[in-house]
Amino acid sequence: MMDRETVISVKDLTKKFGNFTAVDHITLQVRRGEIFGFLGANGAGKTTAMRMLCGLSLPTSGTGTVAGYDIVRQAEEIKRHIGYMSQKFSLYEGLTVWENLNLFATIYGMSAKSIKDKTDAVFKTLGMENMRDVLVKEIPLGWKQKLAFTTATLHSPDVVFLDEPTGGVDPFTRRKFWEMIYRASSEGMTVFVTTHYLDEAEYCNRISIMVDGRIKALDSPAGLKQQYRAGTMDEVFRIVAKDAKRSD
Repeated sequence: MMDRETVISVKDLTKKFGNFTAVDHITLQVRRGEIFGFLGANGAGKTTAMRMLCGLSLPTSGTGTVAGYDIVRQAEEIKRHIGYMSQKFSLYEGLTVWENLNLFATIYGMSAKSIKDKTDAVFKTLGMENMRDVLVKEIPLGWKQKLAFTTATLHSPDVVFLDEPTGGVDPFTRRKFWEMIYRASSEGMTVFVTTHYLDEAEYCNRISIMVDGRIKALDSPAGLKQQYRAGTMDEVFRIVAKDAKRSD
């Protein structure tokens, strides 16, 4: 049976910028191997919260741990035990596919042997053997997406943070990408994902919805639809966020 220990735990996490409270006393726990959807309209505070969880920004108040490390005192340790992928895919367009993999693996502290073994396996698994020496800027968007996810998880992190990872790609490519997410989750990796596509929220084990810096709803997709008497996650989101005051 898969270990279901808590991998992310925050209590009353708050971030203020002057008089503006971007994240307002959020509390949540995410388990090992869970696919956790972190939803909210633009300006709700998602990115600020994720930056604190990744050890990139210190909270104003509140407590939290990620992969067992304190978000205030052990930010550098957190960075070594997580992966991160943004909508822009975080790749270097002027480097080849292999050079990108090698660079990120080196940054994550992998040994030369581990890098060779992992990258060889990656090329075979993804069917990218013939793209090894191709510049990233020359490969299709769907392949860039697969490559970006792979570079973020090459070092087998406890948690991978995905910030709008499927923006701008077609529905078929999005489905293939979610197959990669399910595979990582089944191997025990925790996936923390933000998305604007409400149909993708259905693929998550649990979902939180942020409104004006606070978590207004948190449950499984089925639980939320039942609670709000809605047929889809899009309906749930509209109900929960209808009184939001903040947006871009």
